[in-house]
Amino acid sequence: MKTHYDVLEISKEATLLDIKKSYRRLALKHHPDRNNGSAESTEKFKEISEAYTILSNTANKRQYD
Repeated sequence: MKTHYDVLEISKEATLLDIKKSYRRLALKHHPDRNNGSAESTEKFKEISEAYTILSNTANKRQYD
């Protein structure tokens, strides 16, 4: 099973800036509007967004880790 770190393609030691950069890069790549509403891209985008929501919040990240 993929972790949120795997989804964002970052290490567990990533800084908040690293998390934001990776999220932005992957969100732009997999955004449904850029991929003609592809179901696969939509699902991947949801995974990326969920991982970012958890890892970008210090309290949520601490609980997740």
